[in-house]
Amino acid sequence: MPESCKDAIANLAGFPALHSEPINGWDEFLREGNQFLSTANNAYVRRKEAFTTAILYNLVAMAIEKLIMALLMKSGKLPYNHTMHDLVEAIDEFLPGELAGLGEELKSLDGFQDICEIESYSISHPTMEQIGGMLTLALEVQSRVMTSVADC
Repeated sequence: MPESCKDAIANLAGFPALHSEPINGWDEFLREGNQFLSTANNAYVRRKEAFTTAILYNLVAMAIEKLIMALLMKSGKLPYNHTMHDLVEAIDEFLPGELAGLGEELKSLDGFQDICEIESYSISHPTMEQIGGMLTLALEVQSRVMTSVADC
């Protein structure tokens, strides 16, 4: 339903239309996401030995999480949780189309670390080739987020 229709219906019912305000700190999340991604990308390109695939995976995942959180926070919204599934669902619900075509690939990142259940957690380490794909995905997320926050 178009936003103007939602506003009209809300006003007809006697309630003012709800408008979300940006959540403080969204710009810090954006900065941190960009820093995590820069660190991961530089370490990957230079093939620094200290940066294992497990460490690179975590840097990329943190970068994506921070970038998506920045976008959600700027729009005044928050996800129910911080798994990739939850972040994608929040974007799809609150900002449809912002990450169009990336959802399934983003959600697949959860498969490397299923750590929500203490008794049945699992961690698998990606290959360096998979890290390259993750970085490509993260750079696309970054591009879309930067465009979106600049448009707001």
